[in-house]
Amino acid sequence: MDLKEFITASLKEDVGSGDHTSLSTIPSNKLGKARLLVKEDGIVAGIEVAFAIFKEVDPNLTIDLKSKDGDRVSIGDELFYVEGHIQSILKAERLVLNCMQRMSGIATTTNKYVKAIEGTDAKVLDTRKTTPLLRDLEKQAVKIGGGFNHRFGLYDMILIKDNHVDSAGGITTALESAKKYISDKGLQIPIEIETRSFEEIKEALACGIADRIMFDNFSPEQVKEGVSLVNKKCETEASGGITIVNIREYALAGVDCISVGALTHSVKSLDLSLKII
Repeated sequence: MDLKEFITASLKEDVGSGDHTSLSTIPSNKLGKARLLVKEDGIVAGIEVAFAIFKEVDPNLTIDLKSKDGDRVSIGDELFYVEGHIQSILKAERLVLNCMQRMSGIATTTNKYVKAIEGTDAKVLDTRKTTPLLRDLEKQAVKIGGGFNHRFGLYDMILIKDNHVDSAGGITTALESAKKYISDKGLQIPIEIETRSFEEIKEALACGIADRIMFDNFSPEQVKEGVSLVNKKCETEASGGITIVNIREYALAGVDCISVGALTHSVKSLDLSLKII
């Protein structure tokens, strides 16, 4: 779903037959100005999305930007002013706030994880544990916060997980089947495989097929040994049980990528407010 489709569907959900509160209490020709106020320190994200929402609701609204996506903001900061018909401003208000608060929360959380592994070579990755139909915005927010996107969906990478391995009959069978599949289909997508033991790592390496090997629910010490086994023959990724407290230990173990579901699946929204001046 592209941004315009998302905005159209979201406004239909929220506005329905009309914003009857504003329509009944505010004259249609009443002009005014509002400001987007920060009520919690963090990293701002979603300003470009907010701009698109306002313009979709009313092309005549004017927006005076005071910040940009990725800026570190503090309580009391004003991110932008929007001016025009008050009915239009209030019609867009909730969708703007919902998007910006969610995206800013994700960017802020991601940035904390990124800062926690500064000075290492590891990258912080998101996952597919996103809100349905909001994946594009949530993954944008991860990038704004300094993280990197893992695969976007089931179509842009083959990621062979434990259920696939067990259903296929093992590591070797799964990898060889995946290689044949992408060759037969003429696809150019990477292959990653999840491993649960050193034996599975060795078997995956022996195949010479995987572009990346994931260490699933390994301790930092086990990850260090896994990285040594792989010895740069392909990329490595740590996943499972990784928190803001222990992520640096995983990064120092020498892994290339660290995927963190918490960036999107349980993040707290950043507190923002839109107020008519």
